Amino acid sequence: KNLAQLSAFPITTDNNPGEPTVLYNGMINPLIPYGVKGVIWYQGENNAGNAQQYRTLLPTMIADWRGHWGQGNFPFLIVQLAGWAPGGRSWGDLREAQWLTAKNVPNSGIATAVDIGNSGDIHPTDKQDVGQRLAWVAEAKVYHETVPYLGPVYKSMKIVGSTVQISFDHMDKGLVVNGPTLGGYEVAGADGKWVAADAVVVGNTVVVSSPLVASPVAVQYDWDGFPSGNLRNGVGLPAMPFRTNGW
Repeated sequence: KNLAQLSAFPITTDNNPGEPTVLYNGMINPLIPYGVKGVIWYQGENNAGNAQQYRTLLPTMIADWRGHWGQGNFPFLIVQLAGWAPGGRSWGDLREAQWLTAKNVPNSGIATAVDIGNSGDIHPTDKQDVGQRLAWVAEAKVYHETVPYLGPVYKSMKIVGSTVQISFDHMDKGLVVNGPTLGGYEVAGADGKWVAADAVVVGNTVVVSSPLVASPVAVQYDWDGFPSGNLRNGVGLPAMPFRTNGW
């Protein structure tokens, strides 16, 4: 809610943790006298309807918490939304906002869970793999150890005729398809209409095309609530969702 739309204070919270001040005052503020080593943030579902706003909200919250604790830029590790079928395209947008926060906010990191969700359960049961991926991010970003901590990350694209060649960073031990064919890719022409695309690994690139798009201009990958992407690097970490026309 916009504060201007609320009734005069005090107002009832109706046992709703989403009311102003409830979660912060009840669960965060009491911890501030204690030292903190870092934060793991596993949230985003309720904000998926306004990912553009989340690009500002999440960095603002990180800065606010760091300011209250007064310990400098302590580590802040984000879990990118797990797969969930009803989420739809808006979850791709929210994952992008999470990625941009981890990319741009100092001493932040991200671990994706896009491939280990449950199609019908917004609270997926696989927390062990999420924890392992977070541990690798912490080892690399916080403790500065030389370990793989991300799957393939979009680097650049090159249009060659009716195909698009995608290059990646974080290709530890190469690109691997976890299944018989590579899925999760879509391509668009100048009209901006996305269509499912064929994709194959060629050396250290992925080549994307569709017979419906003779002149491609953009590619996106895993841009859905419960996508079908199965690209990994050689150590088994999944590729991060991306769109070439957004980042």
